[in-house]
Amino acid sequence: MTERKPSGMSFETWVEQQIRRAQDEGAFEGLSLAGRPLPRRDREKSSYEWALEWARREEADVAVMLPSGLALRKEREELPALIARQTSEVAVRALVEAHNARVDEYYRRPVEGVWVPVGMADVEETVAEWRRSRPVQQPAPAVPPAAPPSRRRRWLRLRRR
Repeated sequence: MTERKPSGMSFETWVEQQIRRAQDEGAFEGLSLAGRPLPRRDREKSSYEWALEWARREEADVAVMLPSGLALRKEREELPALIARQTSEVAVRALVEAHNARVDEYYRRPVEGVWVPVGMADVEETVAEWRRSRPVQQPAPAVPPAAPPSRRRRWLRLRRR
């Protein structure tokens, strides 16, 4: 709303005037929940429950709302699936080292609320497991190089001229 309340007019009167103008323009026509009662709640929700419901309704990532320890533990659980999609050993090693760096930073910082223990991944063991899960690739048979053209024929062609 860009229009300012005129001086000398009460706030209530000004709001009523804005609502009446919107009704006349049809701004309230065709609303999805028009005429239906608001949903009743059996009990009051905590702020965390409300935030989770809002995030799901807005299709937001709920994982970003987790405390840091739980988020790292969730990341650790999803690490094997993420590693399985990697195509090179260097990428696997970088992924695990980055996770371990985040866990190390979590251990070094003071934590608000409940402290959640998170284990670090063993880089060498993870890389070895990734190698074992890869299909064995047979080396492609060496194709012999094409034989160079014979010199003899060229010499014969030159002599015949």
